[in-house]
Amino acid sequence: MGNDRRLRRLVVDERTTYLWSVRHKHRDGDVCREVLNLYRDGVRTRIVFRAGEPGSGRIVAEGYFFSGCVADGRGDLLNLREPGVVRALVDEAEARGLLPGGAELDGWELFSAAAEAVDLRRAAAATP
Repeated sequence: MGNDRRLRRLVVDERTTYLWSVRHKHRDGDVCREVLNLYRDGVRTRIVFRAGEPGSGRIVAEGYFFSGCVADGRGDLLNLREPGVVRALVDEAEARGLLPGGAELDGWELFSAAAEAVDLRRAAAATP
């Protein structure tokens, strides 16, 4: 079995490379979170998905499905351990001018656009 704590490499273009990792976190009195850590040129940016209240449509793994997965309650699920999903989130954050930022970003704000991009890539890959 591989090391889930290792930093993985995402090459965006010939000048832009991110190192990334995913963690499931808990804080005393706070909700569960899935955190995508991105590192570029020594700057860390966190894309954080916090579990929502029941019925909110903001679902993180919390033992319900694989660690690293987040879902919106409408049938869209992103596995933050897949490089294509990370790339979709990076592309959307860059398009919004949020990267590189060295901040904490609300992953739910990027979720819909990333899910759509991932679905389009999967559909294109399945088309002969």
